[in-house]
Amino acid sequence: MIVAQQGRLEYEALVFAASFRHFNRDFPGRLLVAEPQPGPRWSRDPRIGNDALRALLTEAFGAEILPFESRHFGESYPYGNKIEALAALPPDRPFVFFDTDTLITGDLTRVPFDFDRPSASRRVEGTWPQIELYGPGYTATWKALYDRFGLDFDSSLDLSWPDEYWRRYLYFNAGFFYYRDAAEFGRRFTDCALSIRDDRPAELVCQSLDPWLDQVALPLVIHGLGGGRDALPEGWLDGTHSCHYRVLPLAYAREGQRVIDVLEEVTAPNRIKKVLKAYEPMKRMIYQGKGQKARALFDRENLPRREQAIRNTLKREKLWLR
Repeated sequence: MIVAQQGRLEYEALVFAASFRHFNRDFPGRLLVAEPQPGPRWSRDPRIGNDALRALLTEAFGAEILPFESRHFGESYPYGNKIEALAALPPDRPFVFFDTDTLITGDLTRVPFDFDRPSASRRVEGTWPQIELYGPGYTATWKALYDRFGLDFDSSLDLSWPDEYWRRYLYFNAGFFYYRDAAEFGRRFTDCALSIRDDRPAELVCQSLDPWLDQVALPLVIHGLGGGRDALPEGWLDGTHSCHYRVLPLAYAREGQRVIDVLEEVTAPNRIKKVLKAYEPMKRMIYQGKGQKARALFDRENLPRREQAIRNTLKREKLWLR
């Protein structure tokens, strides 16, 4: 499942679907594109607005559009789409969620998922919490959350990392996650996120939850369902079989040549190109050579340690297009 709506996400959804079918022509499951519906939590219609794009998703790539209602988040926190969309999935069936800004680069049926033990993307930086000089540290902050939901905090720790270093604590990027039952996962995800948002523990009073709320709640859900950081062997997702590129300038700047080759191959057919050219960043990055210009600025073998340094270089060269 991915989530698509009017704007950038609908164009990313088309790239996702094209790459998915390129490597998964005989996929035995379903490709679901969850779509938020108009309602009081949206100031305008959030549904996919490009009819030609919708037709390509369903007719060329066999995707099923899955409507869902925004009961708790909507426009005020669009990252909540991935939480609320789970309620529309069939229960008691294994699922994998991907962020729309993901490129599929292999046969997903070969990925050794253990759907009884959920996990999520470990391609993540220490973005949360941001520790204040006189505030609670990592241990106090995370333990307050585990205590809130009656979870065992100590068993979540990776003791190979030192105390008060962010990697010691269970933390994921929400770019993908999976489990055996979407309904159960969705209920827990919703309950955790709403509890944290609406009644945050005192230890979180100085912490920003926008846009981090989904990534704060996600490890609590995964740990509570018996999953963890080692449930999926490394190297498959965010590796040989998928790439969460996030924005095209970052993809061109830092991803391996195979990822760029796949991206440009699956977006080359005229029926796809015609639609994607309506979105200015894709038109300029993929079809007008700006992506290759961005790529030439960096040595993939010696990238800056912090993503912000890559962003700053791209912005300086006027190549930060999204």
